Amino acid sequence: MAAEFKEISPNASAGAKLGNWLENRFPTLFEAYRFHMSEYYAPKNFNVWYIFGSLSLLVLVIQIVTGIFLVMHYKPDAALAFGSVEYIMRDVPWGWLIRYMHSTGASAFFIVVYLHMFRGLMYGSYRKPRELVWLFGCMIFLALMAEAFMGYLLPWGQMSYWGAQVIVNLFSAIPFIGPDLALLIRGDYVVGDATLNRFFSFHVIAVPLVLLGLVVAHLLALHDVGSNNPDGIEIKGPDAPKDEKGHPLDGIPFHPYYTVHDIFGVSVFLMVFSAVIVFAPEMGGYFLEYNNFIPADPFQTPPHIAPVWYFTPFYSMLRAVTTEMVYVLIACVVGAAGFAVLKGKMSSLFKAVMVAGAAVLVALLLAIDAKFWGVVAMGGGVVILFFLPWLDNSPVKSIRYRPTWHKYLYAVFVVNFLVLSYLGTLPPSVIGGRISQIGTLFYFGFFLLMPWWSRLGTPKPVPSRVVFHPH
Repeated sequence: MAAEFKEISPNASAGAKLGNWLENRFPTLFEAYRFHMSEYYAPKNFNVWYIFGSLSLLVLVIQIVTGIFLVMHYKPDAALAFGSVEYIMRDVPWGWLIRYMHSTGASAFFIVVYLHMFRGLMYGSYRKPRELVWLFGCMIFLALMAEAFMGYLLPWGQMSYWGAQVIVNLFSAIPFIGPDLALLIRGDYVVGDATLNRFFSFHVIAVPLVLLGLVVAHLLALHDVGSNNPDGIEIKGPDAPKDEKGHPLDGIPFHPYYTVHDIFGVSVFLMVFSAVIVFAPEMGGYFLEYNNFIPADPFQTPPHIAPVWYFTPFYSMLRAVTTEMVYVLIACVVGAAGFAVLKGKMSSLFKAVMVAGAAVLVALLLAIDAKFWGVVAMGGGVVILFFLPWLDNSPVKSIRYRPTWHKYLYAVFVVNFLVLSYLGTLPPSVIGGRISQIGTLFYFGFFLLMPWWSRLGTPKPVPSRVVFHPH
């Protein structure tokens, strides 16, 4: 049965008549607007940490739009790629601005995404019922890393070429399938024209489509279960207070309240973003390495090869895993298995399974080269985030109501992550290697021991209603 058209007064304004005409012919759009904006009730105690989701969406749009203009002049050819980038920078009107917006946008994307993920970590936004929202977010993070890595090769500068050479060769460390997998990724026996064309296709078409699909899924899943808040209190649950229309008393419509909130955040972000583009687009070699302004030369290796700053925490984990580190990991596995068997309340059969599993893991650690375990550590640093909803056993969601020492632990985690990021930009050294090993153990210990330490301490009383203090 066809839907009935909504009538409007003949004395209505031209804008109202146009809106009524569109709504009668495209009601799904207006329903989506009401569901996701004007009638989507969000907690009334959002703070500044909640602007980074909208900023991530803004930077994604910037990257897509600037990427479209760059593709108009870029040549995905090993003999022409570097020259086409120089042509964009020097001869295309405003080409330098578009290129710097894209390169700075890549770093800005990771900055806002890291802050967005840390906000989720602080306030327990990955906890029930938002597990799927978190999983989609982690998938977005993985897709973003793939997109950035493939785009990093395209300028065909020295660091692009050799960085891709090093990272792709890491896949050859995987037992049995490694060499064939590395060959498949490169498309040739060395990083060359075939690699450039593959990475260009994935960077421009395949990964952005996946990224857009995941972003839509992330937002739909979020709006189905509702947003979390700094208090970690559910405002839309069956026991939450509601008005006579069924709207949560602790919520406010997303539009216009949080659209204005986000517009303010966008304005501040764009001012900082513009200043970086105009005054420091290379950011001292962190956003754009100086070696990348030199054409790729397969016969001239740069003195120090390191990925861009947003990959360096995981690159530090890769370099931290040496043969000595493997022995430390073996000691940790044996110690953890022994502690579980002696102190754990479990059946004899389960204890035997744990001992057997630990023995198999120790055998694998000894049998396989440390380089492979470094690759595992690098990938595991990202993959472990997927399991966060099931690792956290704290009785409360938000860090506001957890024991005070939890806040210090989270602060140490952040400092550790920043130290690993910095060490990943430096050449290998004995002291830096030791610090990286300690930092890697702390990073994984933070998550793997979370089921234990998150239960420790007495949480503060959680209020039954959202606590909101207007500015």
